[in-house]
Amino acid sequence: MKIIVCVSHVPDTTTKVNVAADGKNIDPAGVKFILNPYDEFAVEEALRLKEKYSGEVIAVSVGSDASKEAIRQALAMGADKGILIKADKSDTFAVAELLANTLKTQGADLILLGKQSIDFDGMEIAPMLAELLDMPAATVVVSLQIEGSTAIAEKEVEGGKEKIALSMPCIISAQKGLNDPRYPSLPNIMKAKQKPIEEIAATASAPRTSVIKMDKPEKKRIGKILQVDGNANAVAQQLAQLLHEEAKVI
Repeated sequence: MKIIVCVSHVPDTTTKVNVAADGKNIDPAGVKFILNPYDEFAVEEALRLKEKYSGEVIAVSVGSDASKEAIRQALAMGADKGILIKADKSDTFAVAELLANTLKTQGADLILLGKQSIDFDGMEIAPMLAELLDMPAATVVVSLQIEGSTAIAEKEVEGGKEKIALSMPCIISAQKGLNDPRYPSLPNIMKAKQKPIEEIAATASAPRTSVIKMDKPEKKRIGKILQVDGNANAVAQQLAQLLHEEAKVI
């Protein structure tokens, strides 16, 4: 089985992010970048399927040389090789198109990726790939089984879960709960440095969206702790007074 996992290089959620001087991007100074956490579930699922059915796992990413770090993380987890599509990834559709153009030539049985990247948070790549590659897709998948040439996916829907069957090749986007991603061992981290990463120079099509302005949220809310003696009526009266006189919402 040939499995391709699309991975993204994103800022760590614990990193303090500032807006760059141009007002349209984040300032990379001091920012730690990591493999997109949702993509870790996709990589882990690919490795488990490889262990069960044998085959090959290829990690693919769009971006600059820095994106090799995300690919190396996937290789350290156990992926066999990587492909870096060197191009700007500021536009979501352009990223999907670049991925699709490369994946068309790979002949994969299954394409996996995280349900979203934690930087753009768009949840758009999987549906776009499905359209561009003319493949069935299931998003926010929390369980996956392979039965012959059919993938049985259980996905989250509003108020519950839905189980669907997809003919392979198909596209699966992983949700938290699909598995528990493994930690790369030191020997595998060292081996990952020797695994090949193919570089493909590509030019994205004209962007369909653009960032006009980026701002950090303003801190407007101020918390207040009420000093009370346990009397419920007194608490209610004090709260109502504050809501009326300070918050001016009643």
